[in-house]
Amino acid sequence: MSVFQIILLVVVALILVGLFAYLIRIVPQAKAYVVERLGAYHTTWNTGIHILVPFVDRVSNKVTLKEVVKDFAPQPVITKDNVTMQIDTVVYFQITDPKLYTYGVVGPITAIENLTATTLRNIIGDLELDETLTSRDIINTKMRAILDEATDPWGIKVNRVEVKNIIPPRDIQEAMEKQMRAERERRESILRAEGEKRSNILTAEGEKEAMVLRANAKKEAMIAEAEGQARAMERIYEAQARGIEMIKNANPTKEYLSLKSLETYEKMADGKATKIVVPSEMQNMASFLTSAREILVDDAAKDALEEVIKPKKG
Repeated sequence: MSVFQIILLVVVALILVGLFAYLIRIVPQAKAYVVERLGAYHTTWNTGIHILVPFVDRVSNKVTLKEVVKDFAPQPVITKDNVTMQIDTVVYFQITDPKLYTYGVVGPITAIENLTATTLRNIIGDLELDETLTSRDIINTKMRAILDEATDPWGIKVNRVEVKNIIPPRDIQEAMEKQMRAERERRESILRAEGEKRSNILTAEGEKEAMVLRANAKKEAMIAEAEGQARAMERIYEAQARGIEMIKNANPTKEYLSLKSLETYEKMADGKATKIVVPSEMQNMASFLTSAREILVDDAAKDALEEVIKPKKG
């Protein structure tokens, strides 16, 4: 085989391989191919192996079926109270119909961006500055509903819309910062005043409880002291009663009772037991009674001695 024939065979093989690669198409996962035949839409290829008719069929568009995230640049918007601010959005969408996505609109991403900007201006135009800053969820929900409805003819499903940043003008930012600083200082003052008030209340309650506890302790001490004195007096009276009972049981003589009476008068007259002013006549009577007691004691002693001696004599 000559060199020319070898080159010819190689060329034919390369042509066949190229033709085979052109005719056999493999669609990967999460992809879709839009195929045209003689310039008109023919079919949509999904995942798998497909054969393309040469010179008749053409792959018009390769579409991804995965969710797409687009972060659009900030857009100038004007609020209801005439404040201009910059707002950027993030749109999450998914292609549900490759045919409509291919033939429904020219430049679908650009169309979504412009639609997002106009929708955002319409929504923010009905809100004031404070409402715009505090109504992100409302803005997101309204934008998603509007965009999803508007992109249905394009074969696009809008799953989610998020307002990423809201950037007001510099002077508005400074005013907001001052307002926030004043609000924080006001809250701090309120908290400090409430703390001091609570502290004073707790201090007053503590003093009140301390006074109550001291009063209760003093009352209990007085009660205990009174009870002690009462018990002591009861013991004294009981001792005196037992003494009287013992004296009664001992059957004392008249001389002994007279002696005890004289001792009582003596104590009343000497002025030591009590602070009673006794007239001079009572003092003389006390001296007389003391002498009488001594005589009675001598007589009682003699009688006692006789009582002791009598049994011995018997």
